[in-house]
Amino acid sequence: MTFIDADGWKVKKEGQHAEGDTFLLQRTGNRVCAVLSDGLGSGIKASVLSTLTATLALRCLERDLPADRTASLIFESLPVCSERKIAYATFTLVDADISGRVRLWEYENPPALLVRGGVCVPVDRVPVAFSGGNHTLYRSDFEVGAGDRLVFCSDGVTQAGMGSPAFPLGWGHDRWASFTTRVLADQPQIGARKLARRTVQEALTRDSGRAKDDISCLGLYFREPRDLLVVTGPPFDAGQDGALVDLFRTFTGTKAICGGTTAQLVARGLGVEVGVDLGAPSDGLPPPGRMAGADLVTEGILTLGRVAVLLESQRTFETQAPSPALDLILAFLDADRIRFVVGTRVNEAHQDPNLPLELEIRRNVVKKIVGLLKEKFLKEVELGFL
Repeated sequence: MTFIDADGWKVKKEGQHAEGDTFLLQRTGNRVCAVLSDGLGSGIKASVLSTLTATLALRCLERDLPADRTASLIFESLPVCSERKIAYATFTLVDADISGRVRLWEYENPPALLVRGGVCVPVDRVPVAFSGGNHTLYRSDFEVGAGDRLVFCSDGVTQAGMGSPAFPLGWGHDRWASFTTRVLADQPQIGARKLARRTVQEALTRDSGRAKDDISCLGLYFREPRDLLVVTGPPFDAGQDGALVDLFRTFTGTKAICGGTTAQLVARGLGVEVGVDLGAPSDGLPPPGRMAGADLVTEGILTLGRVAVLLESQRTFETQAPSPALDLILAFLDADRIRFVVGTRVNEAHQDPNLPLELEIRRNVVKKIVGLLKEKFLKEVELGFL
């Protein structure tokens, strides 16, 4: 069954303290709803307009309200700009499910790209009458298949570089589309988040690295899911050690181990050795390990604790200092379905009252990570204990 990889990237206008664009994502069962809104102007005012628009639009999508009613509610709710005397925010709304059904509504954002087989294919856009807006709302209904992508952006992308000798009218929709297909030709498996980031970075170069407007890109990638297994902690009953090793051996997908004791246990079962990569950057954490059969090996509670803090505090991580925690987060972001297997044997070192209070019991840290991955990053997460 097809999985919907949905994510985006954005940067705020140079000199502003708030992002004027807002994108929101929500996964409910087999359905993904996505909203991208661009508020009038920039800074705090634009942030308020786009946040209100995106939040209200997402709630309307959840409740399957008609497109015209959704748009009318949005414009009836927006505050009026004191300077231009209009209530204004653009938006793109997407409602997609894994059966391949997609509903798309667009109001004044650049038209979305539907990429199939490496080529942008046309989408029928039907005008929808509604009250409150100053321009036309378009609706599109279509079917997608495995490998298709839907990519959309704010006008910070298409208008990037406007006024420059090379792009007097901006980068433009056609150049953005061509760039997207070139990236996909070079990296056909690139995730939605990475494609969005590449797009925003490319638009930023058109502005000579200083964003003249808020720049955002969001995408949906319809494909087979990518699986990740994370094991941490030995089983409560030592008689289950073999079951943990067998699970690790037979799992199809990316495999990570968090914890030295756990790594030694799995290595013995697999008949391999565990080493420590002392030359790898660690950013104050214990260095990562290396082991045949494992894609990632890290220390346990300290690394997981750092992961929880980073996941809670932000959505962008690629600019963080390299560390085992960052490696684990990037593995999470590249995966669609994540399975945690948490051993419940007590590690006496973590019960020492002299250790910092933030060293929570492993299972509680993992539960926090699981919640963040589900709520903030739309991951399908399974949590089991041994």
